Amino acid sequence: MLRSASAQIIRQAVRYRSTDASLILERSINRVQLLGRVGQDPVMRQVEGRNPVTIFSLATNEMWRSGEGEMSSPGDISQKTTWHRVSIFKPGLRDVAYQYVKKGSRILVEGKLDYGEYVDKNQVRRQATTIIADNIIFLSDNVRDRT
Repeated sequence: MLRSASAQIIRQAVRYRSTDASLILERSINRVQLLGRVGQDPVMRQVEGRNPVTIFSLATNEMWRSGEGEMSSPGDISQKTTWHRVSIFKPGLRDVAYQYVKKGSRILVEGKLDYGEYVDKNQVRRQATTIIADNIIFLSDNVRDRT
């Protein structure tokens, strides 16, 4: 199913020409799926004059077995945890996530990557990568996670 959907998207990646011959618009894909555990309870923030946003962190883990010839003994399992910042602007989803997403919950987040800059409290310019979520699938209930 996924392969045929991808093939269909690729077939549709046709160049569209505007009335200006020098401007060519192409379709592209910015899609992310993350499966992991929530690192903190969500917070809802609102900047004056803008819609509120729900924000939380999500941890994903990558595991691999070390091979021969490396410094560790063969068969050792290594793990790397990556933390992702998830932001939700979509009104219904934003409110559901704020109410039901809890620290430790296992969820699947679907959305797009967004890169931006901000100035921290020490007036240092920082870069940030954020997942702008448009769907969340709850894979565990919080009662089961607590036991």
